[in-house]
Amino acid sequence: MGGRTQRSAADEMTVPAARSRSGSRVRPGLLALSLFGLLFLTGCSTELVDQMKRLGFPAPASDRAQPILDLWIGTWIAAFAVGIAMWGVILWAANRYKTKHAKMPRQNRYNLPMEIFYTIAPFIIIAVLFYYTVLAQNEVTARQPNPEVTVDVVGQKWSWTFNYKAADNPAVGSDVWEAGTINKTPDLYLPVGKLVEFNLTSPDVIHSFWVISFYEKLDVIPGRVNVLQLRPTTEGVFAGKCAELCGTYHSAMLFNVHVVSESEYNAYLNSLEAKGQTGEAKGPSEANAPAKSGFEEGTR
Repeated sequence: MGGRTQRSAADEMTVPAARSRSGSRVRPGLLALSLFGLLFLTGCSTELVDQMKRLGFPAPASDRAQPILDLWIGTWIAAFAVGIAMWGVILWAANRYKTKHAKMPRQNRYNLPMEIFYTIAPFIIIAVLFYYTVLAQNEVTARQPNPEVTVDVVGQKWSWTFNYKAADNPAVGSDVWEAGTINKTPDLYLPVGKLVEFNLTSPDVIHSFWVISFYEKLDVIPGRVNVLQLRPTTEGVFAGKCAELCGTYHSAMLFNVHVVSESEYNAYLNSLEAKGQTGEAKGPSEANAPAKSGFEEGTR
């Protein structure tokens, strides 16, 4: 009896010591992890940090981008809040009702307050998200009269044609166009700070006009004219693509958007006029021709 008591007392003395040694090992690990995280964040470029703040979105380049960005971040905040709440309830219940024996806890057929909560809560979340989605949609799709620049966009298999309505532009004086093919990525030029209206049409199948840095995209549907308005806010070259799986060479439906000064924009339209690309093009016949090789995407 005495020996057993002495061993029990010794064991009780060694438990705090073991816990102390375990805690002393954990603290340096947490410190090292914290320092590593700090070094990782300080080693990121400003551009990467800004993109992380936008949760992966590129820098916005149009006046219609901010409502979409706000909706994107708000949706993720709501998702994180719901996830954290659910994990909190799960862990709380697991800790609150844990037992030290193998007996099954008392079972209830139902819990009326809980059932009311998990029935109503999703409807509240959906209603809030729907409300803010409608607000963002109204801002993005709002149309203003008398746009300063009008471009008729034709999405055809498998490239893009851009018709610049510039007959009323005294610096140009005629409508001009630019078209791409499977083997040639077309360029779209836009003046910075000007209200641009895109009239989107297609002669064949459904495409989708998307400039990633504008955030906004709109389907291009045969037999229908969809209208998209925005004001480019940042000069630079931005990637555009078709966001609808439209057929065999969907991956070739790329274009480059050059947001430039008004003088550069007018000079580009004049260069198209000098090439004889005046009037309106509904999609060149060569754009519908099959690719000459299987490596056209890497040779554009």
